[in-house]
Amino acid sequence: MAGLLFLAFAYLAVGQAAVNRSGAQTAADAAALAAAQNTRDQLAGQWVAAVLDPTKWQDIFDGNVTYTLSCWRAGQLAAQNDARVQGCTATRPLGYEVHVQTEKSVGDSIVPGTEHTYSKASATAVIESLCKFKLPGEDGVLPELSCRDRNWELDPHDLTDLPGPEDLFDVHLAD
Repeated sequence: MAGLLFLAFAYLAVGQAAVNRSGAQTAADAAALAAAQNTRDQLAGQWVAAVLDPTKWQDIFDGNVTYTLSCWRAGQLAAQNDARVQGCTATRPLGYEVHVQTEKSVGDSIVPGTEHTYSKASATAVIESLCKFKLPGEDGVLPELSCRDRNWELDPHDLTDLPGPEDLFDVHLAD
């Protein structure tokens, strides 16, 4: 009977550790995605600002422009998931690698020392352009912007129907 009770507590300890580790991975994934989405929004804003100058578009789509690093956003999402960012770096291709540690320990269990053990995880999110275009030969004519789900015929005299950040860029976790 004592052996069965010990095994039950051991399985409980393993379960606690697995749940804590899963929470850490969720926090890392959310943090990396949040940082990448914030940068995606900045790039989309730069594209809107430069929409009348298509010679700047490719640099924006490639991320070869100045933008504010969004690791602060990763910290916000990690905190919302009971974790803290231990490292956040911008990556190439365009994206973020984020390392987090849980705020809560694995907890007290039959396994000694787990009350001071915290789970760690990392995730990488990337930003990929969804659009292609060919520069027109004529001045004042905007190129057709071919994105994943739609082609955008842009009229320089009526810019009320522009693609949004989610139309221009995809943000996803890297494998």
